[in-house]
Amino acid sequence: MRPRTVLATVTATLAAAASLVAAGPAGARSAAACSPSVAIERFSDALDKTTYEGAFVGNFSALAVDRDGALAAVSDRSVLFSLDGRTLQPRGTLPLADEYGAALDSEGLVVDRDGTYLVSSETEPSVRRHSRDGRVLDRLPVPDALRVAPAGRAPVNGTFEGLTMTRDGRTLVASMEYALGGDVAGTVRVQTWRRTHDDRFRPAAQYAYRTDPGLGVPEITATPDGRLLVLERGFTAGVGNTVRLYLADPRRATDVSEIEQLTERGGVRPIRKTLLADLADCPDLGATARQPQPNPLLDNIEAMAVTGRPHGRLDVLLTSDDNQNPAQTTRFYFLRVRL
Repeated sequence: MRPRTVLATVTATLAAAASLVAAGPAGARSAAACSPSVAIERFSDALDKTTYEGAFVGNFSALAVDRDGALAAVSDRSVLFSLDGRTLQPRGTLPLADEYGAALDSEGLVVDRDGTYLVSSETEPSVRRHSRDGRVLDRLPVPDALRVAPAGRAPVNGTFEGLTMTRDGRTLVASMEYALGGDVAGTVRVQTWRRTHDDRFRPAAQYAYRTDPGLGVPEITATPDGRLLVLERGFTAGVGNTVRLYLADPRRATDVSEIEQLTERGGVRPIRKTLLADLADCPDLGATARQPQPNPLLDNIEAMAVTGRPHGRLDVLLTSDDNQNPAQTTRFYFLRVRL
C-alpha cells in the first residue's frame, strides 16, 4: 500500500477509535488548545498495565505506521507490538534480538518501504534492519564518537533514542538523547545516513541540536516538508515531567561530522528550532497522575508518530513509557499540529 494510502487509513481508523477507546471523560474527545499550533483531541489509558499473550504491554519507546495501517510500537524490552489502528488493542508481537540472540534496548523504529524494520538500540548504540519475522538482516555503520564510552564518547543510556525516515525514503535520521563527552552540555548530535543504490545506508551529514536546559531528546519524527518534530523531555523528582514539542529545520545547519568537540564558540549553525507547545500547557482533560506532575496529563512521553495529514495539519500520536512502574502510566495522546 502506498504511504499516502496508509496514512489516510490510519487517520480514518484513529478517528473512529474515539468511540471505542477509553479516553478519559466525555469532554476529552473535543480538541482543546495547548498552544496556537497544537491541540489535543483526547488521550487513552486503555493499555496501561495490561498483558497480551503473556507479554507486558508497555515500555513503549517508539511508534511507526506499518504497511497495513496498523501501528507498530516497539518496547525497550525487545518486543515489537502490532496495535490495531482502530482500537489500539494488540494483535501480535515480534521478539527482537541482536545477531547473537541477546535482548536489545530498543528505542527507535522505522518501517522501511519494503516492510522491514529499522530499529535503534541505545546500548552500543546501533541501528539494525530486521525482517518481518524478526531476523537481523543488516547493521548500519555508526561513527566511533557516537559509541558508548570507553569505545566512544556517548553516555550510557543517552544515545540513539530517536529514529525517523525522510518522506522520500532516502535519508535515515537518528538523534542522540544527550551530549557527547567533550561537547557543550545540552548540545546533542543528530546523525544521518543516505540510502545507496544497493538499498543500504552509509553515514552522511551530522548536525548539532541544542536542547532546553536539563532536557534530552527522546524522539524525532520527519514532517512531509523535510523538517523534524522533536520531543524534548526531562524529569525532576517531586515535580514531574517536562515535555515540549519543537519544529526543527536541519536544512541550513552545519555538518559537524568532522568537528571533534562542539563548544560555545561560533562557526557552527545548529538545527534551528521553534517551540510548538509545552505539553504542561495542555488542558488536563480529566487525566490523573500517580506521581506529582505539573499537569496530571503528563507522563514519561517517549514515542511519537505522524499518523495522518488531513486538511493541512498533522495528526500526531504520542505514547509514554511506563517502565513497568506502578507510579507511571502507559498513555496515548492524540494531537493536531499545524506547522
